[in-house]
Order: sequence, then C-alpha cells, then structure tokens
Amino acid sequence: MSERFDADVIVVGLGPAGASAARAAASAGARVIGVDRRERPGEPVQCAEFVPLSLGSEVEGLAALAVQSIEAMDTFTEGAGPRRDPLPGWIVDRARFDQTLVDRARAAGADCRFAAPVASVDEDGVTLSDGTRLVAQIVIGADGPRSLVGRAIGSVNTVFSHTRQITVPLVRPHVATDIFLSKTMPGGYGWLFPKGSIANLGLGVDAPGRGLLRILLEGLQAQLVREGRIGWDVLAMTGGLIPSGGLLPPIGRLATTDVLLAGDACGLTNPVTGAGIASAVISGRMAGEAAAARLGGTAGALDDYAEEIEALFGAALDRAARRRRAIVAACAAGRVGPTDLERAWIAFEDYWTAPFDGIEATPASGVAA
Repeated sequence: MSERFDADVIVVGLGPAGASAARAAASAGARVIGVDRRERPGEPVQCAEFVPLSLGSEVEGLAALAVQSIEAMDTFTEGAGPRRDPLPGWIVDRARFDQTLVDRARAAGADCRFAAPVASVDEDGVTLSDGTRLVAQIVIGADGPRSLVGRAIGSVNTVFSHTRQITVPLVRPHVATDIFLSKTMPGGYGWLFPKGSIANLGLGVDAPGRGLLRILLEGLQAQLVREGRIGWDVLAMTGGLIPSGGLLPPIGRLATTDVLLAGDACGLTNPVTGAGIASAVISGRMAGEAAAARLGGTAGALDDYAEEIEALFGAALDRAARRRRAIVAACAAGRVGPTDLERAWIAFEDYWTAPFDGIEATPASGVAA
C-alpha cells in the first residue's frame, strides 16, 4: 500500500515567504496546507514596514497596501548629515500586507491555518502542538530566524541582530527613511521610518549589546524630540531577532521528504540593513514554484532553486555579512570613526568598493545569540 499524504506540500510559517510559497504551489495545482503559530497574519508587527518600489512586480496592488510613499533615505553618521540618497518605496501596513498575501494564497486553493504552532519537524512529518501530524512529499520552511524546519535539516541561523522599536507621533510630514549610524550601535543602526502621522523609531545592535537597547533607543527618542521631529508618547512597542549571518543552505531532505527554506529561515535578511520583506516574497514564490515542479517530475527542481537563490542573493548577502563582521570587530577593538561606519553602510561608495582589511571577526565570534 502506498503512503498516504495529507497534502503535497506543507508550508510552515505564513508570513510573506510562506504565504507566497503557498500561493505559488497551490496555483500550480499542488495540495497545500500552511500552518502558523500566530492568531492572525502579520501580528504582532515586528519590522519597520518599508518595502522597495520594485516589490510591486511581485505583489500586485502594492500601492493600495501602503500608508505613505517614500522618496529617499537620509543617513546621519555620528549626528552629522544628513546625506540624502534616492530610495523610492512604500511604508506598508504590515498586518494588512500579510493578510492580503494569505488571502491570495487561499484564493489559489491553499489551506492556511493559524493558531497552529508546530511542535516538531522530523522524518515522520510536521507535528503540531495539539498532536496533529501532517505528512507531505515536500515541506517548505518559512518559519523565521529560529526555523524548526531549518533545524531539522541542519540549516540554522546562529548570528543575529537584536532590535527594539517603538511607534511615536510624527510632528511634521517626512518622506525619507532616516538612518542613524553610531559606534554605540555595533552591527546595527537606528532608524526613523515615517508612517503618515506616526513613525516607527527603532534600533538594532549586535547580540552582546542587546542589554543597552532600551537606553540607546530612549536616547535617540530624546534627541529627536529636542529637534522637534517626534513626540514623547509611545503608541506601540515591538522587537525581535534579525538573522545576520548570511545565506544558509536552502534545501535538504528528511528521509523521503524534500525540504526547502525561504525568507529568514535561510538567512535572506540583509545582515547590514535588516531588509527582508522583498527577499521573503521572492524566495517564497520561487520555493513554491520549485515544489510544484518537483511534484510534476522535474528531478532537479530543488537543486535549481538552490542555485537560483545563490545567484540572486548570495553575493549581496556575503558582502553585507563581511561588512557587518568588520564593523563589529572594529567596535570591539575600540577604533571606529565615521569612515568605518560609512564603509559598513550601503549608501556610501566604500561599502561597495573598499577592500576588506582583515579585521573581520569569525562568523560566530561574539555575535551569536
């Protein structure tokens, strides 16, 4: 008797990567079950909510999900600046954005289940915390930085940035994303992302500095209040982990089950900027398409997916991971000036052209959570 499957594809995690994967696989005719531990898509919000204009080619109707448009990025280095660079994009309502992606996956035929936390992933399938066991020919892990699916195949994020973000009143309209670089924020930066009449104000640091997050963020808020840009009220608070070690192997196998990873689960968040929504959507769609191709008999579909992920994201993630390790090492050595900070940020030419000087820390040195 042949083995019975609950679905062709199980997607673990229904954020931007998982919902995109579920939609792509279901659109190709696969039977898809998606599960997520959260009660509702996109909640709680744990990001600054910026997406590049180019994401409109992946997410139809993106402008309708936006709260406001963004024209530029202003970068302040140790208080000096700003340097302004064009950066067209949107600040989205992340909860509505995620809900829309899930709705589209459901419309394609995917069975998307929330309040369904996963207890384990192993050779016997995906087991939920209520004891339900789901079995499929393919599992797609889109379950974030601490991915259980990734852990099951030995593909594990070990380097993280820690973040803290508050929502505050915005005193006057602003059309740029503000970036604050300082040696007090090794491996990270501060940000002010406008969202209509409010703004997301946050800060990220390397793991050893996480105990200073609250104090550093309070200091940044006080500075911007004095400048008359924001108010003192804290309207919401969030935070979390950002994988910062670079790309992980995105495919594996559990006995006879093929496994793919997408989004944060395979380290696609940029180690320097923390940007990950666009890469999550793109990789999720690619993973869903690869799963459908594999089910359709294309033997090399998973290998092709891994090669395409490497070609699309590998070089940029490797550069960012190396720049991040270099600035973390320089901060630890106590020799960081504005030039070093600028070399570690994407707006400056040195980020792209300067040679690496050999002071990089090893990938897990002093930065693992």
